[in-house]
Amino acid sequence: MKHTTLEIFRNSVIVFLTVSCFAFGSTTHAADDVAKTKTLLLIGGPADGHKPATHEYMAGVRIVAKLVANVPGLKTRVVSAGEIWKEGPKALAEVDGAVVFLSEGARWTRTDLRRYDALAQLAKRGGGLSVLHWGMGTREAKNIAGFQKLFGGCHGGPDRKYKHLKTTLSVADAKHPITRGLQKTLKVDEEFYYRLKFIKDAGTVHPLMSADIEGNDETVCWAWERPDGGRSFGFSGLHYHRNWREETYRRLVAQGVLWTMKLPIPKSGMNVALDNAAFGLPASKKK
Repeated sequence: MKHTTLEIFRNSVIVFLTVSCFAFGSTTHAADDVAKTKTLLLIGGPADGHKPATHEYMAGVRIVAKLVANVPGLKTRVVSAGEIWKEGPKALAEVDGAVVFLSEGARWTRTDLRRYDALAQLAKRGGGLSVLHWGMGTREAKNIAGFQKLFGGCHGGPDRKYKHLKTTLSVADAKHPITRGLQKTLKVDEEFYYRLKFIKDAGTVHPLMSADIEGNDETVCWAWERPDGGRSFGFSGLHYHRNWREETYRRLVAQGVLWTMKLPIPKSGMNVALDNAAFGLPASKKK
């Protein structure tokens, strides 16, 4: 059967369009997959003079990395950051969220103004910000306001409150996604920061967990939907490294981080099981 020149031309065009649509469609889907992946920077600090098995910043952020390792659409990077962190501004510019777990973090953010500006830019573009224990701290009150603008709450100033005690940690807001699957009450041995200083007139800071301290229910964990469209989370516990062994601690932190990254949290809570080896410390640091 003979084909006219017009028919041959028409069939060639159809084949070309079909192949082109397939190729461009595949490229678009690949680009979408890349766009959906978010990067989380886990910032730990060096030892700060506390006793071994307390303020174990790097070991802690590595645990967080393990907890979220299998979350679809999320990749992590663990870094150690001291007072001098030259690569910090560039590293923060390349990620979608950050966790801060280091010494006197509210002061640390202001040590290098380029570092603070990079965090502020991360917040401005809707990035997730999480902070743990002394990462929310400052001895000097002058660092409080700037930190509040990023994280919503701060443990700061000469009037800051902290206490080591055995107490009950309780869920304060059972309806929030971060508290899904948490044990409602938990007996803990901890050093909590409390009477935290929260930002005012800039959205609502939601208390998530409270601790019984001297007969009062004190907020020790919060979530904040920032006016810039981003989210912040903080937990003042985790003075002791051993408390990572508590399933409620692990789920609280992991889900807090996911919430700031605007990633889904299972209705029954995340699976946060880890091998015992994950909690280990170098022999010289074991208590």
